[in-house]
Amino acid sequence: MNAPGRHAAKLAMRDQLLTARGRRPLLEVGEVGRAIATHLLTAPEVRRAATVAAYVSIGTEPGTGVLLRALLDEGKRVLLPVLLPDGDLDWGTYRGDRSLAPARRGLLEPVDRLGVDAVATADAVLVPGLAVSPTGLRLGRGGGSYDRALARVPVGTFTCVLLHDEEVGLEVPVEPHDRPVTAAASPAGIRRFTPGG
Repeated sequence: MNAPGRHAAKLAMRDQLLTARGRRPLLEVGEVGRAIATHLLTAPEVRRAATVAAYVSIGTEPGTGVLLRALLDEGKRVLLPVLLPDGDLDWGTYRGDRSLAPARRGLLEPVDRLGVDAVATADAVLVPGLAVSPTGLRLGRGGGSYDRALARVPVGTFTCVLLHDEEVGLEVPVEPHDRPVTAAASPAGIRRFTPGG
């Protein structure tokens, strides 16, 4: 498939997945978030991490509130993204809900700034997405923000997308800039991917 075809296929898949998410009751979104938090908090890659990069969920994304508070309670340094005007991601420190401020696009962001390279200091990186392929290729919302951030993460770092069960293992249209993740977390558990398939 040529580049315009892949781009159109991504747009169609995003639309389909966002429509399906829009039908989810908010109660279910919270339950999904709690189940994912349970899996991640017992995962060895997260348990042994001193610094975890994560994000504040919005809308019908699997909820991250329980996970963020638990990471903080366990004494971990938690980094959260700050969306820059060019679509790249700066990072700041999460110190509880009071350390967050409302931002563009309905986001909540930390008030401090550590720079775009701060994500490279994380031992585990948890990212949003809409789907992931059987080989770890992630479909995001189309801004490229997380592909840029993942490009800064050292090889071998645990990178995990948080999804609903039926969004794991889908064939995802791929473009050259797309960065794979090493795992996906959903209510069913954590699925790890081997590099190259």
